[in-house]
Amino acid sequence: MARIAGVNIPTNKRVTIALRYIHGIGRTMAAEICEKVGVPAEKRVNQLTDAEVLQIREAIDSGYTVEGDLRRERAVNVKRLMDLGCYRGLRHRRGLPVRGQRTHTNARTRKGPAKPIAGKKK
Repeated sequence: MARIAGVNIPTNKRVTIALRYIHGIGRTMAAEICEKVGVPAEKRVNQLTDAEVLQIREAIDSGYTVEGDLRRERAVNVKRLMDLGCYRGLRHRRGLPVRGQRTHTNARTRKGPAKPIAGKKK
């Protein structure tokens, strides 16, 4: 089991797919990392040598913000908006959609499950 950026990578998957288990690495970035290190995209994680795993780990550490650092950075950005008291910050604070979506209907992902209102029939 390879461990990269504090995440256990699944061993039986292709390298480009397995790298996506790391928060902050998607399809393009995984392909970019494989190309930079020189690992073929169709190679499986259990076929990687220790040197290749080390190269991948170093490439991610040196060039990309992933996992805890990325989560922390995003949390600080949201907190900054909330402290400023700007419109986006207020929406974050109230738990409402931030990017202009309607809230009369829908928005259940942000608002949570519907709460029944007493005495309201229609």
